[in-house]
Amino acid sequence: MLKEKLLNLLFPPKCVLCSRVLSDEQTDLCHSCRQDTDEFTKSKKKFSFVAGWTSLWYYTGNVRHSMLLYKFYRRRSYGPIYGRLLAMKLHAKPLCSYDVLTWVPVSRFRLMQRGYDQVELIAHSLGQELGTPAIPVLTKQRHTKPQSRLNTPERRRANILGAFRVNDITSIQGKTVLLIDDIITTGSTISECARVLLTAGAKAVYCAAVAVPHDKKEKRR
Repeated sequence: MLKEKLLNLLFPPKCVLCSRVLSDEQTDLCHSCRQDTDEFTKSKKKFSFVAGWTSLWYYTGNVRHSMLLYKFYRRRSYGPIYGRLLAMKLHAKPLCSYDVLTWVPVSRFRLMQRGYDQVELIAHSLGQELGTPAIPVLTKQRHTKPQSRLNTPERRRANILGAFRVNDITSIQGKTVLLIDDIITTGSTISECARVLLTAGAKAVYCAAVAVPHDKKEKRR
């Protein structure tokens, strides 16, 4: 207890989105971010091979800034927080009844470069909160270009095709899989992962992510 108090004095907990120092009664998010952040509600968008999906936030403003720090500036402590907050969303609005919890993995090259798999950290935290340990079902067997840099659906599908394999098909055969990702940009990656899982014998694949961009068509309405 004393050690924890000293650590909090030296390194006070901050809001994962805006980096404000949190008061004693606040956890993970400050009051402003908890009230004003653009939370994901629902979307009519569908992704190939994915039975259903949801997200915690829209990828904009402080959410975008926070996740860029997490992925590219070694703020790995954000991962468990994202996982806890996503678990709260899934508790409040269950997406599905699932048998297996896993994540979209990074390539070996990206793991060596970054030092951690950012989605794995989120998935393990989420699993602890939901009481279902996350297991490594998929391996990314080749490095690919970032999907966000490819400007057509065809190039994105071609870029990711065949990049993933299932480690142990017996772990998913006949089972419903909840697949975790950090950001759903175009949906090509989760669609390819779902295709591979279904081909290996999974019953259904659902996806939950921390953030997703606004759908431009739906936003205009």
